Amino acid sequence: MSGMRIHPLRLDGRHPEEKREEIRRVFHQTFSLDEALFAHLRDADAWYQKAIPLRHPLIFYFGHTATFFSNKFRVAGLLDGHIDAALESIFAVGVDEMSWDDLDETHYDWPTVDRVRAYRNQVREMVDGVISRLPLELPIHWDSPWWAVLMSIEHENIHIETSSVLMRQLPLERVRPVAAFTAEALPSASREIPQNRLRDVPAGRVRLGKDEDALRYGWDNEYGSHEQELQAFAASEMLVSNAEFLAFVEGGGYQESRWWSGEGEQWRQYVRPQHPSFWRQDPAGWRLRLIAEERPMPWSWPVEVNYHEASAFCRWKSEQTGANLRLPSEDEWRRLRDLSGLGDSDSWGEMAPAQIGLAHGASPCPVDRFRHGDFCDVVGNVWQWTETPIYPFAGFRVHPYYDDFTVPTFDQRHNLIKGGSFISLGNETQSEARYAFRRHFFQHAGFRYVHSDNPLSEVPIYESDVAVAQYCHFHFGPDYFGVANYAQAIADLALAEWGAGRPQRVLDIGCSVGRSSFALATRAESVLGIDFSTRFVQVAARLQEKLRFPYAIAEEGELQNHHWADLNALGLAATASRCQFLQGDALNLKPIHRDFDLVLAANLIDRLRDPQKFLREMAVRIRPGGLLVISSPYTWLGEFTPKENWLGGIRRDGEILDSLQGLQENLEETFDLLPGYPRDLPFVIRETARKYQHSIAQVTVWRRR
Repeated sequence: MSGMRIHPLRLDGRHPEEKREEIRRVFHQTFSLDEALFAHLRDADAWYQKAIPLRHPLIFYFGHTATFFSNKFRVAGLLDGHIDAALESIFAVGVDEMSWDDLDETHYDWPTVDRVRAYRNQVREMVDGVISRLPLELPIHWDSPWWAVLMSIEHENIHIETSSVLMRQLPLERVRPVAAFTAEALPSASREIPQNRLRDVPAGRVRLGKDEDALRYGWDNEYGSHEQELQAFAASEMLVSNAEFLAFVEGGGYQESRWWSGEGEQWRQYVRPQHPSFWRQDPAGWRLRLIAEERPMPWSWPVEVNYHEASAFCRWKSEQTGANLRLPSEDEWRRLRDLSGLGDSDSWGEMAPAQIGLAHGASPCPVDRFRHGDFCDVVGNVWQWTETPIYPFAGFRVHPYYDDFTVPTFDQRHNLIKGGSFISLGNETQSEARYAFRRHFFQHAGFRYVHSDNPLSEVPIYESDVAVAQYCHFHFGPDYFGVANYAQAIADLALAEWGAGRPQRVLDIGCSVGRSSFALATRAESVLGIDFSTRFVQVAARLQEKLRFPYAIAEEGELQNHHWADLNALGLAATASRCQFLQGDALNLKPIHRDFDLVLAANLIDRLRDPQKFLREMAVRIRPGGLLVISSPYTWLGEFTPKENWLGGIRRDGEILDSLQGLQENLEETFDLLPGYPRDLPFVIRETARKYQHSIAQVTVWRRR
């Protein structure tokens, strides 16, 4: 793999057919490179052993990148149905570490490696066919169905890197070297260790953010605009090396709480680290764990740590030097990039001038090997932690094909890493790239430090995504026009029909931001809330954890007002712990989701592609005697449900078929409609201070025979 040049795909070109073949080549190259990475796994146990407790085993990621193509192609209208619905349910959603002590005890019935390989072959053939058939106009733009193709390729690039980190965390006996991922040659033991120092950075203005007409693919968080005038500051000439970090280790840095932030100290107390995660110590001295081998410590290579370790080192180094040091902000890193002389990555030619994109081996290299102006490794070698939590630029928009890529990270818990690493590919190599991870997360990431009086950018706190904020207000805001809160009212109705006693297992399918789930938990022993949108589920999960959630809703034009969803104020805090929230597809629930006493499907049925399938499945997921509560305004729209799948609102054989009749036809074999139903239940959704939607849902309650 040494000498490989990664060419980021451009959105323009001289001729559509040339671009089509370029995309095909890059797709196969990326898909094959991902598969080559998994050749590191030595035996069957390596596929199914968790490298760390809060991540899936590697078999998941082998299937996940292929499933992403299938799922996003369906969203973009490029694929009509599932290739393998069972696998695409298992591999649909990854795991973001929410807390280092939040152990995931979920058990999965993972498929065999051979089955997943066969599935990947099917996906490869499908994608190649789509690339061959799909009409192509240049340049490719955000709204083009080709965006789903590029998005899926870039998603696989991300996972090539993150999977390599997990392999690095597996026991050494579970992995083996792979020729395509040969590490950098070990520096000579006699090589002089480079000495780091602060160098001046002149004042200047930085501009971040991609324009709408940019000619390279970008994730949604890259678009918009941000400008900042920076004072002069100083930055370390090189990344912090293993040798420089050793002084912190030997000086007791991991034993003294005064170097650690509040969050960092909690992590230190829980994990009890004594040195960086990839360091090993044996009687012969320190060694470094790479993807599939251990080597005598290359002291001239950059240290690889999480944010907490990097930040603690800066505090320790500040006392040692008398200078107030910290990690750079995103703006300060961008200033270094602007002054680096590197130009655009498209102009680098066949050999990248940095340890990036597997151009010079599958490992870090000495911190003084690649000079970029006055500094080394402005890009490449390892990612660089910053002090900046990721936030949306002005003009940020969520891309509809992947609505939960970035928004869930706007929580002030995910800090940006910049510059790329030795294995970063595609979009990751661009100067505009914005990737953020939890601060206790391990990546191929290190850091440099700065001495700076520049204020850190103020990171927005209030959730301002229009859809999320609107549903927060619908669930947790005040009543309007005398109409009771709908999410609370439908939960109260369901519990009243249950009668005396406590339902043991309750499913709130299409739970949105969670008000009904919390209300159901006031009586139920356990409530599982599932929604297709991770953005909504993230709000519910954060409310469960913090009991309060801030959001901003539109008043008029650009004016907003700020509100809090507050479980204490609503009397729902005491029982919130009985809830669990998951992202999932109502039409493709996992086999373990069954034997419910009560299922609530509020305003869901007319937003499903195949409502009949959902109703049939409820017969096997609700225990005999259990209740199914359905509410809907029956707003049938072709964009959500193909007309041939509408339950009602149509003529069949010349006769009117309404939605209640459709429900009865699909449920009467196994359910009885309770007396007193159907019943109307109104609701109001606030759009702005002077615009509201007033709707009436029909409620039916069915008992499983």
